[in-house]
Amino acid sequence: MALEEMAAFFEARLDGYDEHMLTNIESAEEFYPYTAAQLPVKEGAKLLDLGCGTGLELEYYFKLNPAAEVVGIDLSAGMLTALKEKFPDRVLTLIQGSYFTISLGDRYDAVVSVESLHHFTREEKLPLYKRVRDALDDGGYFVLTDYMVTDETIERELRSEYERLKTEAKLPDGAFYHFDTPLTVEHECAILRDAGFAQVEVLKHWGNTYCMMARKQNLPLNEEISI
Repeated sequence: MALEEMAAFFEARLDGYDEHMLTNIESAEEFYPYTAAQLPVKEGAKLLDLGCGTGLELEYYFKLNPAAEVVGIDLSAGMLTALKEKFPDRVLTLIQGSYFTISLGDRYDAVVSVESLHHFTREEKLPLYKRVRDALDDGGYFVLTDYMVTDETIERELRSEYERLKTEAKLPDGAFYHFDTPLTVEHECAILRDAGFAQVEVLKHWGNTYCMMARKQNLPLNEEISI
């Protein structure tokens, strides 16, 4: 298979993207609304969505909190246009670019990312997760729903295959190419802890799609997070 540059990959598949994700990705009709249900519903909530795409989880979230302020970051201009057209009456700030390099802003009640970060290495994720933690308000949390593997051997094999394809095609470093290289659940949790999150827990999983929550601070005993 030939590797495609990340933004171009999604631009080329914009037509029919939502239908593909909801019908061809196992349990998508469950994990998108479940993820949305973990997000803050309090008045004045501010949310950052990393790799927001066309906003599939936001369709469910805005039903729960239509007044929420959402900042979305994505590489694809076409995806952002589709997202804006879906929600013309919502408070949206959409930014085209890489969440690895652009400013994330701050004072968010929560950060969310769904099916976006499984293309990247520990070395790429760790500084990003540190910045995510810094962008959260006190008491804020990060909800990550993504494709992960349970076997470290599979993790290594997928990354090796990606590097082989990249070398074979003589593709330069410094760009993102679409190829799934998910980490194990244990490694993903470890990166979040190394980034400084006080509490990391797996909330639920559907096959190889896991939803986890990483909290900036420890919760006091007997206190539940306000969502």
